[in-house]
Amino acid sequence: MSIATKRGDTGQTSLAGGIRVSKSSLRVETYGTVDELNSAMGLARSLCEDENLCERTKIIQRQLFQVGSALATPPESRKGQVPVTTEMVDALTDQVHELEAMEGILADWSVPGEHPVGAAYDLARTICRRAERCLVRLIESGEAVEPNVLAYMNRLSDLLWLFGRKVELGTGAKASLREMNKKSGPRWSRAW
Repeated sequence: MSIATKRGDTGQTSLAGGIRVSKSSLRVETYGTVDELNSAMGLARSLCEDENLCERTKIIQRQLFQVGSALATPPESRKGQVPVTTEMVDALTDQVHELEAMEGILADWSVPGEHPVGAAYDLARTICRRAERCLVRLIESGEAVEPNVLAYMNRLSDLLWLFGRKVELGTGAKASLREMNKKSGPRWSRAW
């Protein structure tokens, strides 16, 4: 059997369970963006030398297959929904709190590109935010979506921002916009 089935040549694809939809479907756009995010995270991981951060990233990449499957499985599908659990969201939240508490972690706007691995995680974060926006549009259009997916994606974008800052902290890279602009003031939002 070949990967080139030719079934998509007319601009349609199959959701989980065999339901055919246009490739321009918002559901397809949403899970496609999650797939893009997974690839960007793979790039970041392939460049990263921090074994702990690589392992954390790989675990999340595996979970993104669950997220993508949950998004690719509409309620009317004959295939059962793949759950995105509260425990998965809580695990990301715990990592966010752990990294935020690190001494010296940046608490400012960050200018991407001060370190290649940090920049790769920043790229993944922006793709994650785009996936989150697609997801919100999907929900607002009336489509049913597994309830924890939105919280998972929101938490993940925060965590990816922190992964980039952890890399910069470990390498001594300085990415603070405030410092670059020689300004002081209160902490700014970190992950947009």
